[in-house]
Amino acid sequence: MTYQFRNPNILLAIVAALGLAGCGRPQSDETSAQGGAPSALVTVLSVKPETVVLVDELPGRVTAFRTAEIRPQVGGILEKRLFDQGAEVEAGQALFQINSDIFQADVGSAAAALQRVEAGLVRSQGKFDRAKQLVTSNAISREAYDDAAADVAQAKANVAEAQATLRRKQLDLAFTTVRAPIAGRSGRALVSEGALASVSSTNALATIQQIDRVYVDVRQPASQIDAIREAAQSGHLDDASKVPVTIFAASGKPYPVKGRALFSDISVDPGTGNVTVRVEVPNPDRLLLPGMYVRARMPRGVGHNALLVPQEAVVRDPAGTPQLVIVDDHKRATRRAVALGEIVDRRYIVTSGLQAGEIVVVQGQERAKNGAVVETAPFGAAAAAVTD
Repeated sequence: MTYQFRNPNILLAIVAALGLAGCGRPQSDETSAQGGAPSALVTVLSVKPETVVLVDELPGRVTAFRTAEIRPQVGGILEKRLFDQGAEVEAGQALFQINSDIFQADVGSAAAALQRVEAGLVRSQGKFDRAKQLVTSNAISREAYDDAAADVAQAKANVAEAQATLRRKQLDLAFTTVRAPIAGRSGRALVSEGALASVSSTNALATIQQIDRVYVDVRQPASQIDAIREAAQSGHLDDASKVPVTIFAASGKPYPVKGRALFSDISVDPGTGNVTVRVEVPNPDRLLLPGMYVRARMPRGVGHNALLVPQEAVVRDPAGTPQLVIVDDHKRATRRAVALGEIVDRRYIVTSGLQAGEIVVVQGQERAKNGAVVETAPFGAAAAAVTD
């Protein structure tokens, strides 16, 4: 069958299209034969030995550095509260005033009794002095002299007893002003004016807590302490007792203070299997309050020459074995099985399968086929250039 094209423009368009298609096919084949697919771009990191501190993040409770319950040492009616509730108080500051009328009267009575026995001592001393002069001339008997000496000794004892009684009465009078035994922050008053303060009462008048320094009692599994001890004895870890302890709020925000571990308890809680570790923490801004729930990052050892890689550098095979993609000097990628240790600051410690100075692919492992040549860029600075 023969077709006739009446419009020459249509005929020219068809010829041009066929010519372009014919020219494009050989050019594509030539490009494939000459260059092939471009190399994959990956970000890499050179692994260097580091010194790392291994830590455990554990729960703990804040305890006041010192706590004093304010109790009366004499009984009586409370006349005044002399401090602001919740305020800072100094050691020796007056907190409560107990009615002192009875105690002032007792002091006056004891002072009078002292004066009486002191007068008796003066009289006995005078008799003894005269007897001492007379006994040398045999004007009095030796027995009379001995009686005079005994009277002086008795009078001195009476004076000493009266002085002690007066001192005790003065102390009782001083105790009518109840003072703070320590410096710290006062709590609420547990009694009000007009209440009867009793020495035998089990209720305190108030409580003072020193919180410019606090304790954080951290609960640590006893099994972990055994592991730390074994690692230190084997030489794999150095002692971490001098490494500061970081304290975190329940929300995860760190406090701007560092603590130090003091000691661990000598007994294990049979219910939980935990041991309490006490940490002393400076608290100048009073951010940590007694009873608060916090978390402590407890160091348990210092490791040297550790090899660490970012978590995103680790890939796993279908069996779940961790692997790293290593780039050699010829920029050829190779997958290698490794053994991983703990995570420190979102990085794995590689315990075996990796040597210091090797280049590890951090991002773009899916594009780095085993044995393929790759283009590399430093991890971090050029990470934004790598896209999946």
